[in-house]
Amino acid sequence: MATARAGSTRAAAGRVARSQSAASSSLAELEQAFGVRLFDRVGRRLVLNENGRALLPRAVQLLDDAGRVEATFAQAPPSPLRMAASFTIGEYLLPDRIVAWRALHPEHPVRLDIGNSTDVAEAVAAFDADLGFVEAPVEHASLRVRRWRDDELVIVAAPAHPLARGGATLRQLAAEAWVVRERGSGTREATDRWLAGRIRPMRVDLELGSSEAIKRVVGAGIGLGCLSRLAVAEALAAGRLAEVRTALPRGSRALSIVVHRERRLGPGAEAFVAHCLEAGDGR
Repeated sequence: MATARAGSTRAAAGRVARSQSAASSSLAELEQAFGVRLFDRVGRRLVLNENGRALLPRAVQLLDDAGRVEATFAQAPPSPLRMAASFTIGEYLLPDRIVAWRALHPEHPVRLDIGNSTDVAEAVAAFDADLGFVEAPVEHASLRVRRWRDDELVIVAAPAHPLARGGATLRQLAAEAWVVRERGSGTREATDRWLAGRIRPMRVDLELGSSEAIKRVVGAGIGLGCLSRLAVAEALAAGRLAEVRTALPRGSRALSIVVHRERRLGPGAEAFVAHCLEAGDGR
């Protein structure tokens, strides 16, 4: 598994604290035992071939099961629950869920990586995360997607912005500069689906890789922003941002949980999914 992730026996050896010769010998013995090649040699890199891709999910599952057995008899601490989440979910929704879950499972460590929805899907597909939480549609042959909850998009401006004092027409929205998330993020995909076909032309002046950055720029009086209500709720309540009212239909999107099709979730991951759904978010 280390070779599949690292792309070479040299790099894999460093990950598992073994010599390169030992890692190479282990791979050769494994391929000899199965009677097939598991990797294609592409230059200096080792790339999983069809046989290797078929074996990888089962190898990961065996390692997971072995770790749980060892923890049972050695009384070792459980391995971390590894999760990946897109920015809005990871920064504004999951932290409270993790705090509440840790109160019930104080012995269980958690690792949360935050990136855009594409990064999250790739992490779960590569077995680098047990669970993924995304805010953009995911189509990946290796992943199973479960709808979790709905999220609402809102248009925001600085409190002193003229459009913050009353309703805005489509013509007024088209005349404004927009500050939006980068392409590849779930928020940007949802923004484009909701607004791009209705506001023409939609003049995007700034593309930023963080909702917090957008809130600061828009709050300083530069353009309009389109973000999740989860991300702007505190700023709206504190008066740092104002919601721009329009006649547009409600902007919404689905937040989803993604898991690998060929991986059986461990008890910690199963418990966390149930915790999220039981918290009133599954709808």
